Amino acid sequence: MSTLRRLGWASNLNARIRSALNDTQTRYSKSTNPLVQHLSNQNSQIPHQNFENVVENESDQENFRPKTRTHNFKSTNFLLKHLSDQNPQIPDEYYENFGEKEADREKIRLLEWSLVSQRNPIFPGSIYSQNSPINDSVETSKPPLNRLFAEDDEKLLMKAVEIRRKVSFEVLMEAMKRGKFGITYSTNLVSGLSEFIDFVMIKAAEMKRLPEYKHLTFNARARAFVDESNIVPLIRWLKHNKLSHPQIAKLICMSRGNPGSIRRIVEWLKSKHAHGRFLGAALMKAGDNILDRSLEELDEIISYLESNGVRMEWMGYVITRCPQLLSYDIEEVKTRTAFYLDMGMNEKDFGTMVFDFPKVLGYFTLEEMNQKVNYLKEFGFSHEDVGRLLAFKPQLMACSIEDRWKPLVKYLYYLGVQRDGMKRILAIKPMVYCVDLEATIVPKVRFLQDIGIREDAIGNMLVKFPSLLTYSLQKKIRPVVIFLLTKAGVKQKDIGKVIALGPELLGCNIANKLEVNVKYFLSLGITLKVLGEMIADFPMLLRYNVDVLRPKYRYLRRTMVRPLHDVIEFPRFFSYSLEHRIIPRHKVLVENRINFKLRYMLASTDEEFAEKVRGAVERRQRFESGIGALDDSLLNFQAVDDSSKLSSSQGPQQLSKQGGECGHP
Repeated sequence: MSTLRRLGWASNLNARIRSALNDTQTRYSKSTNPLVQHLSNQNSQIPHQNFENVVENESDQENFRPKTRTHNFKSTNFLLKHLSDQNPQIPDEYYENFGEKEADREKIRLLEWSLVSQRNPIFPGSIYSQNSPINDSVETSKPPLNRLFAEDDEKLLMKAVEIRRKVSFEVLMEAMKRGKFGITYSTNLVSGLSEFIDFVMIKAAEMKRLPEYKHLTFNARARAFVDESNIVPLIRWLKHNKLSHPQIAKLICMSRGNPGSIRRIVEWLKSKHAHGRFLGAALMKAGDNILDRSLEELDEIISYLESNGVRMEWMGYVITRCPQLLSYDIEEVKTRTAFYLDMGMNEKDFGTMVFDFPKVLGYFTLEEMNQKVNYLKEFGFSHEDVGRLLAFKPQLMACSIEDRWKPLVKYLYYLGVQRDGMKRILAIKPMVYCVDLEATIVPKVRFLQDIGIREDAIGNMLVKFPSLLTYSLQKKIRPVVIFLLTKAGVKQKDIGKVIALGPELLGCNIANKLEVNVKYFLSLGITLKVLGEMIADFPMLLRYNVDVLRPKYRYLRRTMVRPLHDVIEFPRFFSYSLEHRIIPRHKVLVENRINFKLRYMLASTDEEFAEKVRGAVERRQRFESGIGALDDSLLNFQAVDDSSKLSSSQGPQQLSKQGGECGHP
């Protein structure tokens, strides 16, 4: 049974293999791929063993030798299927374009091979020779390139120039490699030397006329010129002087084939105290003629500036920040210098102005300078005042009239600032006219409006304290306001009044000034709420130095024997001079045996104070003598009269806490 079963299985397997092979041959016999057809034919010739014969002739196994199979069924089937799936139909246009591109590439290769090899000219201007009429032994020229681009001679010429430019590029790269430069630095630098590469190409072609270079190839001539120009040592020297590779590349192109002029000008700049990375910036901005100028002309300019107040040790800073000065002749420099000296500047002011802002002398045209001076005069400044203003802040010359000044003037006028106020702002803080209106000034004004300050009060604030507009909103103004609200006891409804009356608080340092003063007043026994009311009444209270406040308070408590309540009632006490106001007037009161409140004692002129003292002395004398006893109505009338006089002399702002009368000893 086992034998019959094996015979049946073998017979079925053989039949299935034979059927699959026939199907495969039929399927791929129609294929157009030659390789597929070849494999199909080969597959049909592969011998297959009949398993039935093998099984039936078990007795002949010793004489059985299987034939070698060149392919089995599975591998053949897989390969044929794979080849049939990857049989793309390539369009005819591809072969046509491919043939054209290959033809162009072949032409360019022939052109390159001919240009880099030695040539045998027959007449001037010839490139190739077919047969030498002079000597038959002379090798004929390379392929007839005049026929490669027969339809366009200009195309042939441009291809030849492009190839020689590439050769010059490679020669420079090779020289940089011999100079121990990195591949990245060399590539970046040489890529910016397009003009110098063209110069190398032209010079290498000219060297063909020289006898010693007549029989050399173009590559050899280009290499010889690069070595003779010493361009690689110059690049290393410029890099040592901290010039970047774009600056070095531009300088070499500016030299117009004379790289030695670069070293000459750089050495001169270093002798004038110009060093570091500013050397490259100065050479880039000095103009295209800087490398062509003689050192005598440059020395004449330096000597003239030095004679007008610009120190020699400043000269490097000046010419590196304003290298345009080096492109002017001496007459132009004299004209520009006289423009400022005619406004009343002396040599010291002129030299300091040029050092502070070198562009003021050489960057702007004379027409622009005159326009800005005339505009500043419209604020009410004289010619000499404008000179002093520019000497103090020469950066005003860099501001545009249309983009900076006119929009700012219009905005200040909208806030209620008149021309005199604008003049004061310009005189005290001219930097305000140099800042950006939309980015710097407008956000600060909006913040002041948000904390409760009216627009007309904002204008008065700016006139009173123009430096406010130059402070940082996020780093200076806003933190001070938050400190006053949280640490100094100022109420939300009073913060606008505090800032409007004392905008100088916004310029105080929180840690070193405001916080120290708050701690001092709290140490005296003043509560935080009361301190906030004192600041609302007199915001400048926090601006005084503690070393100034302490002696006054000590004198008040120990010598004058006054209570703390007097200081709370009149915080302006700390604003008066101890030696010139407090002590002298206190002595007068002691000598006359009278006593005034601090408000009446200090907030009046000397004449008013003397009159008050005389009136108080008379009342005291009448009281002591018992003659003409005063009734209460008379005393009240006298107090009201004194108060009215004090109000008329000091104004309502200084007497915001009016009240009280002269006391008796």
